[in-house]
Amino acid sequence: MAVTAHDSDVETLHQMGYAQELLRKMSGFSNFAVSFTIISILSGCLTVYYFGMTNGGPVVITLGWPLVGIMVTLVGLAMAEVCSSYPTAGGLYYWAAKLGGKNSAAWSWFTGWFNLLGQVAITAGIDFGLAFFVDFELNLLFGYQVDPPHIIVVYGVVLFIHGLLNTFGVRLVALLNDISVWWHLAGVVVIVAVLFFVPSHHQSPSYVFTKFVNMTGFSFPVAAVYVFLTGLLMSQYTFTGYDASAHMTEETRNAAVAGPRGIVMSIVVSLVAGWILLIGVTQAIPDDKVYATAAGTLAAPAVIFVSAVGKNVAAALLLIVIGAQFYCGMSSVTANSRMIYAFSRDGAMPASNFWHKINKRTRTPTNSIWFAAVGAFILGLPYLWNPTAYAAVTSIAVIGLYIAYGLPILLRRLAGDRFQRGPWHLGRWSRPVGTIAVIWIAFIAILFVLPQTAPGTTLTTFNYAPVAVGVVLLWSGGTWFLSARRWFKGPRVQGSAEELAQIEAELEAPALVAPAGAGD
Repeated sequence: MAVTAHDSDVETLHQMGYAQELLRKMSGFSNFAVSFTIISILSGCLTVYYFGMTNGGPVVITLGWPLVGIMVTLVGLAMAEVCSSYPTAGGLYYWAAKLGGKNSAAWSWFTGWFNLLGQVAITAGIDFGLAFFVDFELNLLFGYQVDPPHIIVVYGVVLFIHGLLNTFGVRLVALLNDISVWWHLAGVVVIVAVLFFVPSHHQSPSYVFTKFVNMTGFSFPVAAVYVFLTGLLMSQYTFTGYDASAHMTEETRNAAVAGPRGIVMSIVVSLVAGWILLIGVTQAIPDDKVYATAAGTLAAPAVIFVSAVGKNVAAALLLIVIGAQFYCGMSSVTANSRMIYAFSRDGAMPASNFWHKINKRTRTPTNSIWFAAVGAFILGLPYLWNPTAYAAVTSIAVIGLYIAYGLPILLRRLAGDRFQRGPWHLGRWSRPVGTIAVIWIAFIAILFVLPQTAPGTTLTTFNYAPVAVGVVLLWSGGTWFLSARRWFKGPRVQGSAEELAQIEAELEAPALVAPAGAGD
C-alpha cells in the first residue's frame, strides 16, 4: 500500500509523541490563509493608523512599513526553518524545548507563557479594533453612541461570535479563511481605487513619503528619531500572528512544507499589499484639519474616508474593512486556542486537563477556544477607565509574541549542527538570517516598553506594556522557581504507538456511529 501524505504527517506527529487528535483537513493555501488573515493589513494597518499619524506622521507610515516588513520577513524565514523540523500545534514553546539543551524545560516554559500573553493580546487588539470600527459605522448609519461602554458591548458580542464560529469546527474556519484572502486583496484594490479616483484633492508624493509629524509632546534634541522609532509600532503590530501557520500544522496536510511556506508567504504578500493600502490612504488625507481630527481617534481611517469621499461611500468602504477585521479576529481565536490546547496538553497550565479536552464531534479544543475569547475580553476591559489602554494592548501583543518568536530562533542558532533540518530550510543563509532576526527582536522588545507620549507618567499617557510583560515574567518566573521546575519537563509524550492509535480510534469512533434516524 502506498504511503499517503496524511500517513506521513501522522507518522511525523507520532515521532514527536502526539496522537492525531485534531482533524487534519487544511490545505497549504488554507494554512497560509490563517496567518495572512491574522496579519490582516485591513485590520492592523488601519486600526493602528492613528498611532502612526501622531508618532512620525506620513513618513513613518509609508517608509516605516517596508523597513519593518523586510526585518519581519527575516524573522519569518528563521521561524519557518524551525517549523519545518517540528510541525506541531505547540509551535514556539515546543521548538524551544527541542533546542534548549539541558535547560530545555525552562526555555519551553518561558517561551510558552510569553506566547500565551502575545496570543491573548493580539486577539484583544484585533477584536477591539473591530469593535471600534463597527461602533463608528453604526454611529454613521444609525447614530449609535461612540463611548467606551458601547464599544465594550460590541467587543463582547464580536468575541462571542468568534468563539461560536471556532466551536463549529476547522472545516468552517478553513473555508472562511480561504474567502478572507480574496476579501483582503480585493478590498485593498477597491479602497485604493476609490481613494485615488473619487476625491478632488490628493497629497503630493513629498507629503506622503517625507512629511514628519510629532504629536507626542517629546521635544528633546533627537526627539524626531525617537518618535519615528516609536511610530514603527504601527507596522510591527500589524506584522504579528503569523506563527498561526505553525499552530495549525497538526491540522494541515504536508505540514513540514506547508507550515513554513504559510509563515513566509503571509508576510511577503502582506508587505506588498499593505504598502499599497497605506500609500492610498495617506495620499487621500484632505488637509491638516482632517489630519488633526483623525489622529485623535482609533477610527482615523474612517474619518479620512468620510472627509475624502463622503458619508455614503465611506460607509461602504468601512464595511470592507469591518469584514476583513472580522475574519482576522476569527483566525486569531483559532490560533490562540491551538496554542492553549498544546500548552495544556503538556501540563503547563492550571487545570490543564480541562483546557486540553477535545470535542469529539467537531475535533476542536472547545474549552481552549473559550479561554482565548474570555481572556481577550478581560484584557480589553481597562478601556472603560483609560482610553489609552488600547495602545498598551498593541505593545503587549508585539512584545509578548516577538519574545516568543525570538527565543527558539536564538536557540536554533546556539544549537548549530545539532539542529536537524526539515525539508524546508535556509541552507547557508540560516546563520545571517537568524542573527539579524534575533537582533531586531531584542531591539523592538526594548523600544516598545519605552514611553510613547510625553509626559509618560500620568494615568492617561503611561505605557502599560512593561506592567503586563512584568506580570507575566513574575508569574512565569515565580511559578518556575517555586514549583514548575520540579514537575514541568517540557512537552509530554502521550504514549506508545499503540496508545496513540487507541487515542485516535476513540476520537474517530463517534463519527462511525450512524445518527438516530439515519437511513429512515
